Amino acid sequence: MSYTLGLYEKAMPESFSLKEKLLCAKKYGFDFVELSIDESDKKIARLNWSDEEILAFKKDEIESGIFFKSICLSAQRKFPFGSTDEAVRTKGMQILKKAVIFAYKTGIRIIQLAGYDVYYEKNSEITLNLFKKGLKEAVEFASLYGVMLAFETMETPFMNTVEKALKYVNLINSPYLKIYPDIGNLTNSGCDLKKDILAGKGNYAAVHLKETKPEIFRECLFGTGHVNFDAAISKFKKCGVNSYLAEMWCVDSNWEENIKNASIFLRKKLDSAYNSLY
Repeated sequence: MSYTLGLYEKAMPESFSLKEKLLCAKKYGFDFVELSIDESDKKIARLNWSDEEILAFKKDEIESGIFFKSICLSAQRKFPFGSTDEAVRTKGMQILKKAVIFAYKTGIRIIQLAGYDVYYEKNSEITLNLFKKGLKEAVEFASLYGVMLAFETMETPFMNTVEKALKYVNLINSPYLKIYPDIGNLTNSGCDLKKDILAGKGNYAAVHLKETKPEIFRECLFGTGHVNFDAAISKFKKCGVNSYLAEMWCVDSNWEENIKNASIFLRKKLDSAYNSLY
């Protein structure tokens, strides 16, 4: 296999157990699942699992034959490194460090960082400097455990392109901080997509495959938007990328059909690129 294709946990019903989500992803041809640690207390509580709960988690993976390879740490939106509220920054760093230890114990390889200095407050030179300080501490901690942190390119101007993410990757200059770009967000940024992708060569952990429309960043079914998957995947292949994630959400009663169609749509695009001699 020349590439792997994963599925975001939130593509499946919230009522499903993690094992049911693994089996569902496997049923529709996905190779791994990305775990969500979002702003909700329920998801953040996963980071407090006992060793017995982690063993049960690993048992579910082994029995289902498919694994969680990455974490989407979107809890950072509520608890960003750049917040001017010290209590928020402290909570954010605590969550990050717990996520690193959780990844270390479970064998998860990548923790996706949200590319924001702040989200629910106005950014400034102060929030930027606090963000840089927090990021340095986070990467140093992750390096102790051999866990990779990787920026998602987001929907806001702060970090909506690879070039902008690369600025902070180069600043920290660590093998434990890379980029996990979202091609839907890149498309909506208005950047030169091919040029921006090539700029990040050597700094990619994996790639989000997400559909978008102008000014619409979420919940677009694959094939209904304006993302040029063929061009983007071709460039990522040239950059040595071979791990991709279908980022989508369970938004209606057709969720299972949507997952099935996404698998077919994306496999066709990936197969075309990775079977090409060029």
